[in-house]
Amino acid sequence: MAPITALSLQQIPLSYASCSIGCSASDTLPRKLEAIGRAGFTAIELSFPDILDYAEQVLGHEVPPDDYKKLSEIGKEIRSLCKANGLAVMMLQPFSNFEGWPQGSRERKEARERAEGWIEIMKAVGTDLLQVGSTDSPADKISTDRAVIVSDLRELGTMLAENNFRLAYENWCWSTHAPGWKEVWEIVRDVDMPNVGLCLDTFQTAGSEWADPTSSTGLIENEPADRVLQRFARSMDELAHTVPAEKIYLLQISDAYKVSPPLENKDVKGLRPRAQWSHDYRPMPYDGGYLPIADVARAVLKTGFRGWFSMEIFDAGPQGKGKKYEMEPFAKKAMENMQKLLHNCVTDTVDT
Repeated sequence: MAPITALSLQQIPLSYASCSIGCSASDTLPRKLEAIGRAGFTAIELSFPDILDYAEQVLGHEVPPDDYKKLSEIGKEIRSLCKANGLAVMMLQPFSNFEGWPQGSRERKEARERAEGWIEIMKAVGTDLLQVGSTDSPADKISTDRAVIVSDLRELGTMLAENNFRLAYENWCWSTHAPGWKEVWEIVRDVDMPNVGLCLDTFQTAGSEWADPTSSTGLIENEPADRVLQRFARSMDELAHTVPAEKIYLLQISDAYKVSPPLENKDVKGLRPRAQWSHDYRPMPYDGGYLPIADVARAVLKTGFRGWFSMEIFDAGPQGKGKKYEMEPFAKKAMENMQKLLHNCVTDTVDT
């Protein structure tokens, strides 16, 4: 396996999720894009809620999330705003709860209608990539049979392929059927389509098999740290040797706070503990988190991947109660810390 050189990491394009910045109503999408562009990022992950918020800002009233015609018109304006700030739309996100619904069910019909609408928005904003999170619908509502999941995602992949679009499948660490990188990789492998790949994530990967926000130690199952680290190292080695680089479409970057006191092991407002953790306790690298994010990034890079690194953070402070900041310095700090992460991934300090 080739070493990770600093020279090879210079080619990595850097993106920033639009949902990952801003802490007040005045932090509108145009201001977000200005801060992200000035910090040196070259693209964004465009968040669907940001489209809804901008539509309300422009039109003066709320736009229903299924008014795809109006949202596509707004999408064209967002595309122009991005261009003015030197940004491309790398991906539309977060599309979820598509797979597993029973045949003939209302939910299945609505999921497909939603996919058709999001494809129209993708055309408007100028992206070819759709992030699809591994469903977190309750297990008593959906099928978790691997063959059903693969068939449904193949159907979505076909819908996207008709428009020369791609599907980036992500493990959400609270997912009903695919919380880890290995599960989503096996699904993508079995879907076996050239436009279906992976969205990997430092938080989701470490958060599914290394850490636990309901544990007093912050580690999974309150196990001894050395045992957790050894098992996680084996997993990262397997990732590095198993997943083809061309099947990774991007790596999302974020850390996590060790929650103290730990979260209760119960759903709150419909969110499972790891979903609560994801929603509010995800700082940028080197800003108070404790996950082995460089280990995850290094494993991904060892596959030969040199595609998008994208900052996706949800930082409401160590207690998850909110955090105030100015967006421009915040975005610049995110760029500095992204560069620090890349530097820390280097395994060969001599470039030849």
